[in-house]
Amino acid sequence: MKAGFRFKKRYWMTILVLIILGWFGYISAQASHQSNEGTKFVIGVSQANLTEPWRVAMNNEIKSESNRYKDLHVIYTDAAHSIDKQKQDINKLLDFGIDLLIISTNDSKSLTPIIAKVHKKIPVIVLGRAIDGYDYSLFIGPANEVIGRNAGQLVADLAGDKKVNLVEIQGLSQSPPVIERSKGFNEIIKNHPNIHLVDTIVADWNRDKAEDEVIERLKKNRKINFVFAHSDAMALGVHRAFEKKGIQGVNIIGVDGLEDDDGGLDLVRRNILKGTFAYRTGGKESIQYAMDLLQGKSGIPKKILLRVNKITKDNVDQYVQTKQNTLNIPKQQKNQIELGFVQVGEESSWRAANSASIKKAAQDFGIELKFKNANQSIDNQIKAIRNFIRERVDVIAFSPVVQSGYEDVLKEAKMAGIPVILTDRELNLKDDSLWLTSIGSDFQEEGRRAARWLLGQTKGVKKNINIVELQGTPGASPTVYRKKGFEELLRNHSNYHIIASQSADFTKEAGRSVMKDYLEKYGDEIQVVYAHNDDMALGAIEAIEEYGKRPGKDILVISVDATKEAFNALFAGKLNLTVECNPLLGPELMKVIMDYKEGKEIPVKIVTEEGIFSQENAKRDFINRAY
Repeated sequence: MKAGFRFKKRYWMTILVLIILGWFGYISAQASHQSNEGTKFVIGVSQANLTEPWRVAMNNEIKSESNRYKDLHVIYTDAAHSIDKQKQDINKLLDFGIDLLIISTNDSKSLTPIIAKVHKKIPVIVLGRAIDGYDYSLFIGPANEVIGRNAGQLVADLAGDKKVNLVEIQGLSQSPPVIERSKGFNEIIKNHPNIHLVDTIVADWNRDKAEDEVIERLKKNRKINFVFAHSDAMALGVHRAFEKKGIQGVNIIGVDGLEDDDGGLDLVRRNILKGTFAYRTGGKESIQYAMDLLQGKSGIPKKILLRVNKITKDNVDQYVQTKQNTLNIPKQQKNQIELGFVQVGEESSWRAANSASIKKAAQDFGIELKFKNANQSIDNQIKAIRNFIRERVDVIAFSPVVQSGYEDVLKEAKMAGIPVILTDRELNLKDDSLWLTSIGSDFQEEGRRAARWLLGQTKGVKKNINIVELQGTPGASPTVYRKKGFEELLRNHSNYHIIASQSADFTKEAGRSVMKDYLEKYGDEIQVVYAHNDDMALGAIEAIEEYGKRPGKDILVISVDATKEAFNALFAGKLNLTVECNPLLGPELMKVIMDYKEGKEIPVKIVTEEGIFSQENAKRDFINRAY
């Protein structure tokens, strides 16, 4: 009886102590906020956990960068792998009166609603793991599909023609990084029939779990030649499993590339890993952009994808040295920077606004601009780029006509030491070191947003919905990814059918002509038009009216760009939706050039902020339009 009483007493004393400590923690955080003399801004950092080395490195980077700002105070929380605790942490940080939230999520889907709610009150930077939709101020993270593709290619290169058995070690099941890395990885592996994926293990980013799971699998299959682990920590666990079982010669590849003991770089040096893929945590960048947001600076992008570097034993020391040198590059003193820019053409009003933005921004930033128009010809673009290389301009920027065919000229620019920036459109070349960064839209997300609206607008409709698609220029990245994103969301809805899809080259005239052919062939069967830009949609509207139908009523019309002409069509009830593709890339282009010249690290992709406009919200938003 006495023992039971003592146990109960100790139990309640422990609870009381924890409550008191929690209260004092709350009070100290409040006091830290209120008593910090000179504090102008308070940032809350909601971290998913501090057991993953990559997240610890992220927090350390945030602390290091925030120390540079004397008027900034940062409050940190650790959700310890709990979704519920992370929600509580966010609410506590709001109670503390933070001015901005930086969050790295435990589970993106579960936390999307609360992040959207916070975003209505204060700026939110999502770090490392993306969430659904666009209800945040800025996302900073790795290009996960690129990581997966590069890992797949490294496996293929190391395997050669040999028949090999491969195991994939994934992080948290169904989390965006896992889905995207796995997708990119398998995209490459499926093209190599000699590589057999014999098992996929979910280890929740945990080193010990990876070790235990591999030991368990080895009871059934000891013939494993390659392992791709989605993190270096899990890769180390895999190595320990093989070591315990006395198995040697397995090629292990990881992801993260941290510099500490047992970090990816150390494991590569010790030949434990055949390779890793290094990228920044985004901690430093999150504070830099947080200060820009808090100070009301313009030109803040919507997404920043961080560059990924393949690290093997051959280049690990060079990578570390280059990284250290990059951080110490002094500002380059030059009277005026010279930029050579090659525009894709003049195919639309969007392109005209894009060209005007670049010309004006160059003037505003004091950059000397040499501007060439390729008139939709890849040969003209390559010729202009070669001329800029001969003229020894400081930077070359261009909007590619199509996704491939530029490799040789980009290698020439690299050999000449001239950085190349892609604007608006992207390339699908394997070697992304041939360009400094890409600035523009997320074309696949634009397609998703168009489909999302259509699904919402036609929710509950049981009958078949027939869609005709007007594609842009064949092979151009907006064409490829707007189509891909649109189809991705419709794939799971069996009553939505794209009955015809054809290029109309992004022009109004071609849009009218192709739509006329569609109407002659399908007539009353068409319920929806999805056009890859406004000009084609406007041409389609003319064809629909000529056919005797009412665009926007008899046939829904969806497009991309959000030009003034599209808004006029929305006002007239002839266009139902336009998804914004921001052409005003000039300021961001010039800022990247200035940042590069000052030695700052440049992300591999910068995605602009964009909206969607329907007949319901067009009038409200039109007054603030700049194009």
